[in-house]
Amino acid sequence: MIGLGTIVNAVAVIVGGTVGSFIKNGLPERFKTTIIQAIGLSVAIIGISGTLSGITKVVPGDKLDRIMLMIFSLVIGGLIGELINIEDKLDKMGAWFQRKLVKGESNFAEGFVTASLIYCVGAMAIVGSLEDGLTGSTSTLFAKSILDGVSAVIFAATMGIGVAFSALPVFLYQGSITLLAGFIKPWLTDAVINQMSLVGSVLIMAIGINILEIKKIKVGNLLPSIFVPFVYYIIVKLLGNI
Repeated sequence: MIGLGTIVNAVAVIVGGTVGSFIKNGLPERFKTTIIQAIGLSVAIIGISGTLSGITKVVPGDKLDRIMLMIFSLVIGGLIGELINIEDKLDKMGAWFQRKLVKGESNFAEGFVTASLIYCVGAMAIVGSLEDGLTGSTSTLFAKSILDGVSAVIFAATMGIGVAFSALPVFLYQGSITLLAGFIKPWLTDAVINQMSLVGSVLIMAIGINILEIKKIKVGNLLPSIFVPFVYYIIVKLLGNI
């Protein structure tokens, strides 16, 4: 069944986020602070590791300067994101859920936005959704579901029930990639997927910086950066055929 991986992933986030929100009420504030810092460090390290791995990875036939394309993608994607103002829309969505469903949850929007970004920008979200759409394989998304479900418990234990509601952006984002996979299959070379994953790793690192409160980075507005390499490769291929 096409899309099953995304459905399972969304359910895992809901279950994990709900369980974690119950734990939250019994945790003293100092424990929450330490856990949040541990999460921030872990996310930042995962992002740094993925970025370094992506930069050094050699793809046969790929002669593009990976670092320059990464910078180009982040700049162009950031400009597009600012025009659309994705971050603000995510904040407003979180605030709407808070007003309608969970009044009194002070950090609902923070948990919603942070978890949404973490679960959407990683390589597993992109690659797993493509595999689901192209071959019907759900192994990557099932593995991601386990990771997301467990991490949702931890995130929600400190950031609240907003984490569980991040299942909606996860469902829409991964589901869209899965549905579009068949149409974009001819353009999805290893080089394209690896470059998209590289940009995603940079954004994961930025999320870690946000969680640690080192600097507020509008990661939501940088989301289009992930898809700039895909558009870039299409343009290069089309120009090469002229």
